[in-house]
Amino acid sequence: MKKSIFALMAAGLLFNAAPALANDGEALFKSKPCVACHAVDNKLVGPALRDVAAKYAGQDGAVELVAGHIKNGVSGIWGPIPMPANQVTDEEATLLAEWVLSLQ
Repeated sequence: MKKSIFALMAAGLLFNAAPALANDGEALFKSKPCVACHAVDNKLVGPALRDVAAKYAGQDGAVELVAGHIKNGVSGIWGPIPMPANQVTDEEATLLAEWVLSLQ
């Protein structure tokens, strides 16, 4: 009996994982220096994150590409101001990229 209750609880946790992922991406974004140059809906120093999502919408490898830009920095894509490399892990860069690309 205990085993089946545990299995149901585990299934419930897995079912709720997707909404938590989106919230974790936003929380991670807000905890990093990203917010100094980026906003979701407005261009600041860098592009609005919705514009980034629109640019890469439907593109194969977009998560990996954007994660690489986040982690390693990039220049010349959105204008003359370069985005510096960020102190994030590969997992954090991927989570941020997935969240940004979900904003379309």
